[in-house]
Amino acid sequence: MNEWSIQELAKAAGTTSRTLRHYGELGLLEPSRTGTNGYRFYNEHALIRLQRILLLRELGLGLPAIAEILAGERDTTSALLTHLDLLEQERSRIERQIESVTTTLKKTQRGQALMPEEIFDGFDNNQYKDEVIERWGKDAYSRGDTWWRSMTEKDKKSHHSAQQDIAAAFGDAAVRGLGPTDPTVQEITHRQFEWIKIGWQGRTPRADAFIGLGRMYVEDPRFRANYDAHGGGTAELIRDAMEVYAENHLR
Repeated sequence: MNEWSIQELAKAAGTTSRTLRHYGELGLLEPSRTGTNGYRFYNEHALIRLQRILLLRELGLGLPAIAEILAGERDTTSALLTHLDLLEQERSRIERQIESVTTTLKKTQRGQALMPEEIFDGFDNNQYKDEVIERWGKDAYSRGDTWWRSMTEKDKKSHHSAQQDIAAAFGDAAVRGLGPTDPTVQEITHRQFEWIKIGWQGRTPRADAFIGLGRMYVEDPRFRANYDAHGGGTAELIRDAMEVYAENHLR
């Protein structure tokens, strides 16, 4: 049976010898044998196991969870079938994302109306669960998730459409050179405030929370790219306008 040194395996897998040794210390990837000089060697079974580890890591699983999964697998064929199924699911998701972005690009270029179900196909809002919990707590995530799942598809489309209209209005204001204190900008900011309240199930966001959201729109590249697509500087205008609004109405 073929075997590879730890350096050869690390190079082929795009990782490091140190990482492979760490996996060994955790019982995730034992060498098939250790030479008299202490060098570690890995056979084909180890290659397959490492493939599984790397896939599960890419899917976002931590090492303890991966250890539990691998511990329950005794049949290599079954493990590979599971591996293949996960890859097929991921490929399907990525293909849907590519199609979604392509549709958005074409419709934007043609000036056609965008449909939320097309724009967000292949995007899983649950992927941000940990991030939401870290920022605003478990209760905030739970309430928001329950509210979103309770909405009809029509309500979801309407909610997305309202936000797109608000973002476009901010973008127009930014292009026109209006400042955050301009009455027109503050009227748009009030619409933004009311839109956020809907997601908070009618609860009024505190001033610091509202300001924090505005800052996130600039600091988080995902939000920044979304808003700046309506015009350069839009994200900064929204951030500053939300801070002005909070100081005037939420203190």
